[in-house]
Amino acid sequence: MPQQLKEELYAFLDRQRVGHLATVSRAGEPHVIPVCYAVSESTIYTPIDEKPKRPGAELQRVRNVVETGRAALVVDHYDEDWTRLGWVLLRGSAELLPPGSAEHAHAVSLLRMRYRQYQMMRLEEKPVIALRIERITTWGTLHSYGSLSCA
Repeated sequence: MPQQLKEELYAFLDRQRVGHLATVSRAGEPHVIPVCYAVSESTIYTPIDEKPKRPGAELQRVRNVVETGRAALVVDHYDEDWTRLGWVLLRGSAELLPPGSAEHAHAVSLLRMRYRQYQMMRLEEKPVIALRIERITTWGTLHSYGSLSCA
């Protein structure tokens, strides 16, 4: 990836606050949900946080990652001026990082720096999903001064 595109991509991902995580079950059933995320090099981290969920139930995204080890994240920007639309699709392998590992601690640190809401949550007690970026597709405007299209 050319350095200029890489810098624009990371800046775009940093400006956006929410992505949509797609996972798939072993049976091929898709599952897409909005998530908070942090980026480090070629990995996207998204936590299993303390927001209300069904008590005692294992989350579908967690089951899917364990079953298939694949995921994708779409991060987009919408604007009424359609010349300013843009999105990034990141696809790759996915795994659960267990609490206590060095990479898990790194991910929690990044997530807490990015989202103040995570300062008071016990993220270190729950796994973090790590999406290892293998393929990147971008479309539209990734920066505020022009457009970029790369598939």
